Amino acid sequence: MSDDAASVDGSTGSPTGKGSVPGSSEIPEHVEGPAPAAELIDGPDAKLIDAAHLPGVPDEFQRLWTPHRMAYITAGPEPLRHTCPFCAAPTMTDEEGLIVVRGRTAYALLNLFPYNSGHLLVCPYRHIATYDEATPEEVAEIGLLTQQGMRVLRKVSNCDGFNIGMNQGRVAGAGVDEHLHQHIVPRWATDANFFPIIAKTKALPQLLGEVRKAVADAWPEHPTAD
Repeated sequence: MSDDAASVDGSTGSPTGKGSVPGSSEIPEHVEGPAPAAELIDGPDAKLIDAAHLPGVPDEFQRLWTPHRMAYITAGPEPLRHTCPFCAAPTMTDEEGLIVVRGRTAYALLNLFPYNSGHLLVCPYRHIATYDEATPEEVAEIGLLTQQGMRVLRKVSNCDGFNIGMNQGRVAGAGVDEHLHQHIVPRWATDANFFPIIAKTKALPQLLGEVRKAVADAWPEHPTAD
């Protein structure tokens, strides 16, 4: 047997023999079917198993793991169809409602379905549908919170620009048409890719809870309803 053959597994030259592979731990001689999860992940004798020896068919795709999306999947297609989300959010804690700041007549929170990381919504507390129903006080505070939101997002995310606006009515594209809300979407010069076009998917680098904390911590002092 040649030295080259012996170097395949360090002993017999058999590709299924027991040996070592650079960058991995010891590979078992043979794995029949799925190994018990406890042996792969937990327990005092857990070992790192080379992926090539696990069940499954490799392909050319890369995986983008987004466990936070399970909140939307388990809630069903219309999780808020019986409750206005913008009336419900202020009754929750800031963490539960994704609220970053509470004002006297309006507040700001993260969008549960963000276009980009840091996508904010500014809403009046009152349940009104369109901008022309807002009082002068609500209009002024919505504008102030919008300006503050832009400054905070620029500070914490170094964004290059913004999309700001309101969709008034379902025919105009409002997802929640019965409660007024203004979008503040941070944009970066490099944030465009093929995902939204061919897969209707947005890749988001941070979880909502992490973004909420960063934005809330950077928000300046603001008069509250209290």
